[in-house]
Amino acid sequence: MRVLHGTTTVGLVARNAVIVAADKRASSGTYVAHKAVKKIVRISDHVVLTTAGLVADTQVLASLLRIKATEYSLANKAKIPVKSLAAYLSLLLNAYKYVPFIVQFILAGYDDRPRLFNIEFFGDYTEEKYTVTGSGSPVAIGVLESEYREDMSEEEAVALAVKAVRSSIRRDVFTGEAVDVAIVRPNGIEERSYSSG
Repeated sequence: MRVLHGTTTVGLVARNAVIVAADKRASSGTYVAHKAVKKIVRISDHVVLTTAGLVADTQVLASLLRIKATEYSLANKAKIPVKSLAAYLSLLLNAYKYVPFIVQFILAGYDDRPRLFNIEFFGDYTEEKYTVTGSGSPVAIGVLESEYREDMSEEEAVALAVKAVRSSIRRDVFTGEAVDVAIVRPNGIEERSYSSG
């Protein structure tokens, strides 16, 4: 039996922060399973992860990332570089490519600068200025491509991320309810919620 999973998550780099946003609908095929799902997961005080895919797979991998970040911090008395977490997650996904995790991630954090990584099903990862995942991504990427600028302020970037997810809510049946946002700055993470329109 084929089970479809849908969502929309976006990430973009602003001047002094990295922003991620996600809708709140959980679906299983055409069934809306839940309307208040949290798809932005805090990994540490400087890194978040957005998820599109199976919840159980996300929970396992997020736990492993938290352990890796904590181990690094205790051993080195410093925060783990965001790229190191992206590489570690890539290795985990690739190691299980024959029995894969059904997930696609955006990893966002701030070490010496704002960092944003798109991580695919089998572990391919790229650093991006903006990126999208999920069933609503064809709509969201159009919004980002037409309006993103590298010199955006934090609030401009938040508004654009919310606009991209809201556009997907209007056009993608698997995306819905409301929009969660996480803003990752040098001094920590702020979370916000917005209505669907």
